[in-house]
Amino acid sequence: MKTIAPALASILALALPAPAAQAADAWPAKPIRWVVPYPPGGSTDMLARIVGQKLGERLGQPVVVENKAGAGGNVGTDYVAKQPADGYTIVMGNIGPIAINPSLYPDLPYNPLKDLAPVTMLMAVPNLLVVNPALPVHSVRDLIDYGKRQPAPLGYATPGAGTSLHLAGELFATTSGVKMTHIPYTGSAPGLNDTMAGHVPVMFDNMPSALPLVKAGKLRALAITSAQRSAQLPDVPTMAEAGLQGYEIAGWFGVLVPAATPKAIVARLDTELEAVLKMPDVRKKLDEMGGIVSGAGPQAFGRYIEAESRKWSMLVRSANITVQ
Repeated sequence: MKTIAPALASILALALPAPAAQAADAWPAKPIRWVVPYPPGGSTDMLARIVGQKLGERLGQPVVVENKAGAGGNVGTDYVAKQPADGYTIVMGNIGPIAINPSLYPDLPYNPLKDLAPVTMLMAVPNLLVVNPALPVHSVRDLIDYGKRQPAPLGYATPGAGTSLHLAGELFATTSGVKMTHIPYTGSAPGLNDTMAGHVPVMFDNMPSALPLVKAGKLRALAITSAQRSAQLPDVPTMAEAGLQGYEIAGWFGVLVPAATPKAIVARLDTELEAVLKMPDVRKKLDEMGGIVSGAGPQAFGRYIEAESRKWSMLVRSANITVQ
């Protein structure tokens, strides 16, 4: 036994390096920063704050949401990609900076497939085409006719260049024949404010942030970009039902960490996030936001990101979409 024990200890030491094992066992020993690459008030921020509070309770450490906006989500995402891979800095990734922007920005300072590791896909959401209620349109056909009568391109707001909302507008312009000008904001909240104020007539936005304003009558929803109608807005048609066949775009949100983060920490994060998503009060809030809860883990989420990246790369090239 005296000779076997040291040998066994050596084998175990080689199989699992001591620093990594100790770091994973001790995690989390301090607050976790959850970076949202957009300003407060938008769908990405709302979801992080709902889930982050519960995640902190389960982990026994505060989860502090930090907003680092800029360049269509690139600034905050790049920031996290370059942080220590210790599980104390995570990012709310979404379709823009993770799947679309690599095709839109030739000099993107990070590679989402190499520099970040997927943890959990939280939710998918449809997008809404909304207009200022004073605009004399009540359907997609009305908007198309109205836009074609205008002497100048019709402006449309989005939460930022490179977002799925940017591409939703470009796809709408291409399929409808309406000349449109993209007006990117630094997040949903400022774009929604300007649309409600009448400074911009049209906006494409994620359902969670636009839905309360539609229900309050401050915006008028003309169509939803998903394949099916939403139970939250049963009278709002899909784009296909409104006459734009084959039009389908949805956003999604998930948690990612720096690529070299220990697998044990990634697994723990995934387990706790999945548990949070199953909480009745959390599900109720996400349902009210119009979201479709996912819970896909690291492998499934990673495969989804790869598929989405291929899809959006083809669309960006075929539609010749660029960032102004």
